[in-house]
Amino acid sequence: MLGLKLATDPRWVNIVESNISEILTDHAWCEQKAATNAISIIVNNSEKPDLVSEMIKLAQEEMEHFELVHELIKERGMELGRERKDSYVNELAKFMKKDGSRDQALVDRLLFSAMIEARSCERFRVLSLNIKESSLAKFYHDLMVSEAGHYTLFLKFAKQYGDAKKVEKRWQEWLDFEATIIANYGKEETIHG
Repeated sequence: MLGLKLATDPRWVNIVESNISEILTDHAWCEQKAATNAISIIVNNSEKPDLVSEMIKLAQEEMEHFELVHELIKERGMELGRERKDSYVNELAKFMKKDGSRDQALVDRLLFSAMIEARSCERFRVLSLNIKESSLAKFYHDLMVSEAGHYTLFLKFAKQYGDAKKVEKRWQEWLDFEATIIANYGKEETIHG
């Protein structure tokens, strides 16, 4: 469904399980950044009421996810650590086109966002199927379902604001590019690490 070219090795979960505190902190900040991304899309595209309405809902949902992860951290007697740099997302961002019209820039921003959501969804699935702690397996399964909805929402809007054939071609370029960078990840106890 996601179209990702390279699957996460399930052994990544062994790394995650060695430092649950780190994955939870990283995950919390990923949710916060996703909310911030939705707000940024609103700020830069306020003339598109349907997009604004959906991004409002998305930002709220991402902050609810942030709260869920934060509550999980507190329940475990841990503290939310400092925000982490997300090298994977930073590498993806370099692939965004910087030229063209505002709508072309929006389409690429939506595809960038879809890419992150797709990989997050895939990682949550790997966690849900392989993590030994059943409560965390359920937690990540529930979030996986939500992330899949986010991924499809971003793709829907990309196709709405761009030429469908060009958007599909560009999405394939995103998938190919993502495969080249994700190959270097899966070695850290972070969502995209």
